[in-house]
Amino acid sequence: MRFDAYHPMISALYFLFLLSFVMFIEHPVYLVISFLTGLIYATKLKGKSALLFGLLLLPGVGVYAYYYSRYNHFGVTNLRETAIGNMITLESILYGGLRGLKASSLLLWLLCVHEIFTTDKIVYLLGRISPKLSLYFAILLRTAPKTVTTAHRIQSGQEAMGRGIRQGNFYKRVRNLLRVGSILLTFMTESFVETADSMRSRGYGLRGRTAFSLYRFDNRDRAVVVTLFLGGTLLGSACLLDQMVALYDPEIILNPITGVSVLFYVIYTFLALLPMLLQCLGEWSFEKNRKMLPERG
Repeated sequence: MRFDAYHPMISALYFLFLLSFVMFIEHPVYLVISFLTGLIYATKLKGKSALLFGLLLLPGVGVYAYYYSRYNHFGVTNLRETAIGNMITLESILYGGLRGLKASSLLLWLLCVHEIFTTDKIVYLLGRISPKLSLYFAILLRTAPKTVTTAHRIQSGQEAMGRGIRQGNFYKRVRNLLRVGSILLTFMTESFVETADSMRSRGYGLRGRTAFSLYRFDNRDRAVVVTLFLGGTLLGSACLLDQMVALYDPEIILNPITGVSVLFYVIYTFLALLPMLLQCLGEWSFEKNRKMLPERG
């Protein structure tokens, strides 16, 4: 059972907590854990394509660290001098690399959010707060794939008449491209108007309107909320105990690794892997129950 099978509020709370943590933390150990757990979970959800995407981000982290160190000069550990006389320091390289690692971690976790959060979940969460906003989000999320599909259909129809964007000389191709773009723009505009009129005729946005939902907040969701609350409380204690403090200017200052800090690392790793652990547990339980069923002759 994947994490998207839980109540949408659970997914929203979890990803809001984790993304906020990744954005504001600058401790290298926690950032490495964020990247590795995000890569593992994205690979679990998307397969080898996510793994390849995550591995391709690593060279980008190195390139950004080198770029950052050449234009930001702070730190006391000089490594080499640039052509214009500025010093490249270990502190600037490390801080630039950690910033790149933070951005890479956010990209991986946003990939997981995109896979878990579907349009119906966003509409469900925002529908009771702001029906119009939820409708706009639903239309926006649906626009990109629908636009690509419609563009392929228009292009196929135009090619059948000899007006494709890859047919004719340069000027004809430009004219055909403008024609396809005009048809696509007209189609999408009419689609937006029809969608708005359809939702308005169904009473969407009226005061007191009820919404059908398949989601139910059960004991399984309550257990996840309690786990998130306990884990968040413990990580908050880590912040109060200065276990997440990391300074890079003018020198690198990190708290020594102790038993308490290792405990906090383990807690954060567990919270970051919680969705994948729940999914693996659900898959194991499903296979176990399936094997216990009597075989049909």
